[in-house]
Amino acid sequence: MRAYADTGLLCSLYAPDPHSVRASACMSRQTLPLPFTWLHRLELRNAMRLRVFRGEITVAERDIAFNTLLADIAAGLYRAADPEMNSLTTEAERLSAQHSEFLGTRSLDILHVASALVLGLPDFLSFDQRQTALAKAAGLRVPRL
Repeated sequence: MRAYADTGLLCSLYAPDPHSVRASACMSRQTLPLPFTWLHRLELRNAMRLRVFRGEITVAERDIAFNTLLADIAAGLYRAADPEMNSLTTEAERLSAQHSEFLGTRSLDILHVASALVLGLPDFLSFDQRQTALAKAAGLRVPRL
């Protein structure tokens, strides 16, 4: 594993949105598998449910997204990754203390960047400007998507 994709990028892969085409192109360039953490699992599933709530996708489209994700996990596009919780929370607090007042980063953004760092992955994939600013400040490479 080399790159860490945030949940926003993964959401764009599984339900159509303005970033979907770029997300697919990004995935086609990646060395697979990508890590899939507890945070991805929770946030991705919740994001899909929120898209139903907002009327952006239907329940049937949500179910297709969930099933496609499970198929991609089974096919090896993702590998379960479990960053050690003590290290993760320590790194997240460090990132928050150093950068949140300047970058306006949210807790989940910090947890994703901290996960990439704890897992030792040099590349960070995201469409979120604040999250990519944090990743760059933390020393991760952020390819243009």
